[in-house]
Amino acid sequence: MTISETQSEPIIRLAAKGDGVATSGRHIAGAVPGDTVDADGAITRGPHHIAPVCRHFGTCGGCLLQHADDTVLAEFVEGRVVNAAKGQGLEATELLPVHLSPPATRRRAGLHGLRTHAGAVVGYREGGSHRIVDLAECPVLHPALTALIAPLRAFVAAHGPKAMVGIDLTLADQGVDVSLAQFPLEGLGPTEAALDFAREQGFARLSIDQGYGPETVWEPEPATVTLGGIPVNLPPGAFLQATHDAEIRMAADAAEWLTGAGLVADLFAGLGTFAFALRQGRKVLAVEAERAAHLASKAAGAQSGGSVLALHRDLFRNPLEPAELNRFDAVLLDPPRAGARAQVAEIAASTLTKVVYVSCNPASWARDGAVLAEAGFRLTKLRAVGQFRWSTHVELISLFER
Repeated sequence: MTISETQSEPIIRLAAKGDGVATSGRHIAGAVPGDTVDADGAITRGPHHIAPVCRHFGTCGGCLLQHADDTVLAEFVEGRVVNAAKGQGLEATELLPVHLSPPATRRRAGLHGLRTHAGAVVGYREGGSHRIVDLAECPVLHPALTALIAPLRAFVAAHGPKAMVGIDLTLADQGVDVSLAQFPLEGLGPTEAALDFAREQGFARLSIDQGYGPETVWEPEPATVTLGGIPVNLPPGAFLQATHDAEIRMAADAAEWLTGAGLVADLFAGLGTFAFALRQGRKVLAVEAERAAHLASKAAGAQSGGSVLALHRDLFRNPLEPAELNRFDAVLLDPPRAGARAQVAEIAASTLTKVVYVSCNPASWARDGAVLAEAGFRLTKLRAVGQFRWSTHVELISLFER
């Protein structure tokens, strides 16, 4: 029986995992706002439903929203953040435009490789599976990373083990930093082949974990990443913002919002992404627990003319206390996905009046934000950031003031 038009219902939003949600509350995979769906689940495409740009869409587990245009993507990213805030009773005084990273800008990727009887496959895993999608293209990755997929496939086919291997790629100042995990090299021949491979492809660095931890086998000059105009040593596996454009956007927001703050604490500072961006006209203390990142920012701080100092400290177990925080004009924090419950409690008990909070998890951010609100802070500025384009992963930068 044909379903009449009156029995169709519109898709009004995207759920957290990317499904379209109809007015009745039904979740429809593959639908976007503006589409309509009939009683049998058949989708009639609306003005925001576009053709995916990648041949692997629907199989690869990386992108879930390539069928949504930028209007829908921006609404989804903003909605995730705003709804998390409202769930904790927070509402921003000023909601700034969403920042969406464009295609071909992702500067780090975690791939998998597997030698097969026909050669090798290299790519992401299928959604909900351990099967590897053999990538022919990846429109989210920076071209420098995409260009290495075919050479990596050939190297895994020639020298890879029978088991699955990990392949981490990061774009450094000198080129691509490549790290291979669970990749034993048996004998002199494969080791020399790895060195030749790194040399021919112009790697910034090649690190190989043969089961005993990563070992750098090729690094013609120290691999660095430039943060706020300062080249910082890049330890293998170090955290970076996924795209440079999102890093620049958030750093510019932080610098503007902290105008007039002469002494700033950058908590969970990592390599110093924000510390070095904020150094102009102020002094910044970069606090980080991970030793390699701390040492990298400490060494780079010497190039900043004393404007960035580094402190090694575990802020989960030993957060800065109110007496320490009160020395600063403002604090910026960018914690892991779990948030910063212990440190936020200390901030709430301090006399600080300005906090910039960067987050990759709207739920933990909103929970921490509610603690700040109870202590008299207001959420005055908020920007949602979609640097993981076409995925459901959302980030944000915010300003709390009291």
